[in-house]
Amino acid sequence: MSENKEEFLSEKEKEEMLSKYDKESSFRQFPGKWAWVIAFLAISLTVFHLWRATPLSGGPLVSLLQGAVHLGTGLGLIFLLYPAKAGGQKKVGVPWYDVVLAFLSMASIYYIIFRYDWITGAARVLGFTTIDIIVATIGIVLLLEATRRAVGMPIVVIATLAIVYGMFGTNIPYFGHGGFSWEGLSRRLFYSSDAIFGTPIQISSQYIFLFLFFGVMLTKTGVGQYFNDLAFGATGRFTGGTAKAAVAASAMQGTVTGSSVANTVASGSFTIPMMKRAGFRPEFSAAAEASASTGGQIMPPIMGAAAFIMAEYVSSVSYSDIIIIGIIPALLYFTGVFMGTHFEAKRFGITGLPKEELPSAKGLLKNSYLLLPLVVIISMLVDGRTPMYAALGGIATAFAVSFFKKDTRMTPKRIIAALEEGARVALPVIAACASAGIIVGIVVFTGLGGKIAGGLLGLAGDNLFLLLFFTMIACILLGMGLPTTANYVVTASMAAPALIEFGVPEISAHFFVFYFGIVADITPPVCLAAYAGAGIARANPMKAGVTAFKLAIAGFIIPYVFVYNPALLLVDADVMTVIFLVLTSLLGMAAISAVMMNYFIYSFKWYERLLLFAAGFMLITPGSYVIEGTGFLIFVGLIVIQSIRKKKIEGK
Repeated sequence: MSENKEEFLSEKEKEEMLSKYDKESSFRQFPGKWAWVIAFLAISLTVFHLWRATPLSGGPLVSLLQGAVHLGTGLGLIFLLYPAKAGGQKKVGVPWYDVVLAFLSMASIYYIIFRYDWITGAARVLGFTTIDIIVATIGIVLLLEATRRAVGMPIVVIATLAIVYGMFGTNIPYFGHGGFSWEGLSRRLFYSSDAIFGTPIQISSQYIFLFLFFGVMLTKTGVGQYFNDLAFGATGRFTGGTAKAAVAASAMQGTVTGSSVANTVASGSFTIPMMKRAGFRPEFSAAAEASASTGGQIMPPIMGAAAFIMAEYVSSVSYSDIIIIGIIPALLYFTGVFMGTHFEAKRFGITGLPKEELPSAKGLLKNSYLLLPLVVIISMLVDGRTPMYAALGGIATAFAVSFFKKDTRMTPKRIIAALEEGARVALPVIAACASAGIIVGIVVFTGLGGKIAGGLLGLAGDNLFLLLFFTMIACILLGMGLPTTANYVVTASMAAPALIEFGVPEISAHFFVFYFGIVADITPPVCLAAYAGAGIARANPMKAGVTAFKLAIAGFIIPYVFVYNPALLLVDADVMTVIFLVLTSLLGMAAISAVMMNYFIYSFKWYERLLLFAAGFMLITPGSYVIEGTGFLIFVGLIVIQSIRKKKIEGK
């Protein structure tokens, strides 16, 4: 495609943008002589996960040992890669104190490996020694510091408050508990499979790491670029084609990156300048990229990383079930974003790209083999294989297809670079999962989850809508400071039980908190994905955030719909019910998107906008056929009225 390359961000500008808006990307750029140590540890960690995923190795180690290798090596890398203070990533070398902290963090976690027989055997009967408690204390403190560096302060504050509550929360009214000494609490947090080494880190060490490495392989083998070309080839020629292509490309890439901010910068450095040049406002260009990149985390088959943990938390479904269940909500979300870009383009008369600037159909067909890695993963998951084997199959396929072209061939140098990058991209997830494990552990040990669920139920009374609203606010507030995976782990432990106790189906409750944890990245005032996009577009960050909220309005409505009507998640639903529900919801999303963008077939009169919003609400909200039929008639009526007015005015 013929574009002015100077308009796009350079690699250095991308790195600066990521460091500014994405805590997970602010690692040292010049580690000096320690680069060799970092490379060795990172490559070893990736090779370990690949080896333990193969049948020849016998599969993953027992959870405590697998988690210890995963977390111990991860913490050591974090202290070597992430500086203690902002701006330190630009300095050359690794300070001596970070080397010491890296050694201490690895030693404290590896202690579990060397003392495994004692920890899981005699210590349970004879009691843990003073050395055991000292090591646990060092490990917990260094985990929190590593998380602060790689993920950010909010999750550390919550984890610290949880620990304080575990020790001193005995006399708190209603939320009080029996209390723990530091010796008892640290032992349970550090040496059990219920806290730091609980479900989040177990899933991270078995599944998430491999899928993140799969995302790296897609980038290295040219599949990521093919996603862009495919999106532009499919939508670029239509009205507002650049924005629609950006949405499609970011949705495909976002499902494997698992980070809305990182994906916004990576794909937005290319798509945002194109949208601006096509005529879209800077704020809208930033918002379109941010809303699509954020929505990538709800896009099957991979859905970021939290979906793997959901498969463990929801006993009635497997991971392959979740990716099927997630298709309709994701379809509705992206329909809303697509329609929003369409109405914005119509409003400002923005046409599609000329044919010569689009990838050729012949070229796209010729390179269609690049989709094989995704096809393999989906096929294996549907066939009932575990996510671990599916990820391994996808990685092997991506490696194989790289040899089809000389410029994508995985040479030894590229393989080493990919192995190192695979560990690097996983570090924030490792730290977030382990720290989230502290929070979940305290919730379980103290019975806090049940108390919070009871409090929410009491606050809402018998009103389901109020309960959903309070839960939504909690998820969004947590999501403003926590990465998606950690946010889901916390809200699934605290908020989801209240919904389930009220009678909401288990899968609907978990999808509800999952969705609202994700859309926090585009919810003002702390909408980091929109801020990152605004930085690239040189737009007003708050205006970009508000526009992203409007574009992604489906993400704030759909969760309520699948709670009130679980058929949207294929719960106890027949085919005709699902088809009818999807069709009415799609029309409803189109109507509401038009209202948000302030344009439909033609410019609105104020009462038409109100009527269309009402029609959209009737169509998307489960109710009687009379209500949905009324909404449909209003919708069609406004199409006719606006079409006639448009013809009269433009015909003059």
